[in-house]
Amino acid sequence: MQAVIMAGGKGTRLSSLTGGKIPKPMVDVDGMPLLERQILTLKREGVNNILIVLGHLGNVIKDYFGDGGKLGVRIDYYQETQPLGTAGSLPLFVEKLEDRFFYLFGDVLFDLNLQKLLNFHQSKNAFITMMVHPNTHPFDSDLVITDDNDRVIDLDPKNPDRNYYYNNKVNAGMYVMEKGICDYIKAGQIKQDLEKDIVLPLTKTNKPIFAYSSSEYLKDIGTPERIKAAVEELKTGKLRQKNLNNPQKAIFLDRDGTINKSNGYVYRPDLFELEEHVIEAIKKINASGYLAIVVTNQPSVARGLASIDDINLVNKKMETLLGQGGVYLDAIYFCPHHPESGFEEENKAYKIPCSCRKPDVGMIQKAKDKFNIDLASSWIIGDTTTDIQTGINAGMHAALVMTGEKGEDKQFDCVPDIIAPNLDKAVELILCKDDNHGL
Repeated sequence: MQAVIMAGGKGTRLSSLTGGKIPKPMVDVDGMPLLERQILTLKREGVNNILIVLGHLGNVIKDYFGDGGKLGVRIDYYQETQPLGTAGSLPLFVEKLEDRFFYLFGDVLFDLNLQKLLNFHQSKNAFITMMVHPNTHPFDSDLVITDDNDRVIDLDPKNPDRNYYYNNKVNAGMYVMEKGICDYIKAGQIKQDLEKDIVLPLTKTNKPIFAYSSSEYLKDIGTPERIKAAVEELKTGKLRQKNLNNPQKAIFLDRDGTINKSNGYVYRPDLFELEEHVIEAIKKINASGYLAIVVTNQPSVARGLASIDDINLVNKKMETLLGQGGVYLDAIYFCPHHPESGFEEENKAYKIPCSCRKPDVGMIQKAKDKFNIDLASSWIIGDTTTDIQTGINAGMHAALVMTGEKGEDKQFDCVPDIIAPNLDKAVELILCKDDNHGL
C-alpha cells in the first residue's frame, strides 16, 4: 500500500522552531522529525511505499531520508517548482501512483489503525474516503456533512455564522483515494484546493465519497504550542493507546435524564436542555482516555411522535451545545423501537422486538465492535434501572445518577456500583476508582 505525504509547506507559524533552515515537516517532535514519525507509523501499519511531495527546502527532506532504505521503506519524491495547493500536483506524478493510496499532510501527528480505515473504504466501494473526528472546537473547524450511511453530501468550511445544529464531524486531514481522482484535477501547473475544488464538487455527483469516523489520535501540530502539547501526549502514551489496535475503555452515557433534563419524550430541539455540570463531566471523560459514547432508547419514533430525522436533529443540537462548551462525544447510538403495540398513532415499522433497545446490549455491542472496547473495563451511567441492567447485561460497571428518573422507574431489581447526584460527580467517582485501582 502507498501513502502520499504533502510536505511542501513553509511553516510560517513554526519559524521560531525551524529558523528558516528546515521545512515544516522536519520540525523536531521529542527528538525526532515529525515526518520521520509519520513514516515509521505508516511502516508499522503496513504502508511501505511512500511518495513525498516537496516544496520549500525540499532538498533537506530528500537529503535526510534518501530512498527510505534506512527506515525499511521505499521513498520517492515529487518536487513542486511553485505552490500548487493541496491537490494541484497529483496529476503531475500520476504514473507513480498505485491504484489506491493514503493521502495526508506533513504537519499532522497521528497513530491510526490504517487497516480499519482501508476496510471501511473498500466496504463502501468508495472513490474517496475522508477521515473525520470530533474535536473541542467544531464551531470554527471544517465540518463534513454526511447522510445516515456516512456518505458525504456537503462540506462546511470554517464558518463563525453557522445558524444550524450539526454533528461534530471535523475533517481530520487523512484520506484514502482511488487513482482516478487525478481525472478530476486540472492538469498543468495550476494551484488547486483538495476540499474546495475537488471533493466538494464530487459530492454533488454520483461519485461515492464517504466519511470514516474515528476516535484515534490525529492532530495538526503546526504551531509551537501544539507541538508542546503533542510531546506531552507522546510521553504519556496517549497516542499509541488511542490506536484501535489496542483495547479501549468507554463510559457509555444515557441521554434523557442524564445528559439533558428529563422532559417526557425529547423528540424536538426545543425540548432539549442540558443538565447542570454536563460540560464539566464530559470534559473529564475526554481528558481521561475513556471514550464518551451515548446509548439511548428513543421510542417516540415507534410511538409515531417523531421520525428518525427528528431524533437526529435533537442529537445534532446536543453535539452543537457540547462543542460550544469545548467537549465532544465519540459516538451516538439510539434505538427507535418499542415492542408493545396499541397506540393509535404508532409507527408499526418500529413496533418490533429488537436487540438494540436497552437493557439489551445491541448498541453496546455495535460500539464495542467499532472501537475495540474492553467492556469489563468500561462503565455505563444513567438515571434508570434499565441503564443499570444494561451495564450488568454487557458485563460493565454501572453508575446511577440522581437526575431524571433517579432510578425510580423500578423496571429492574439491580444494584449500581456507584450512586451519584449528577453526571459530573459520577464521572469523578469513576476516575477516582481508576486512580485507586478500583478500590
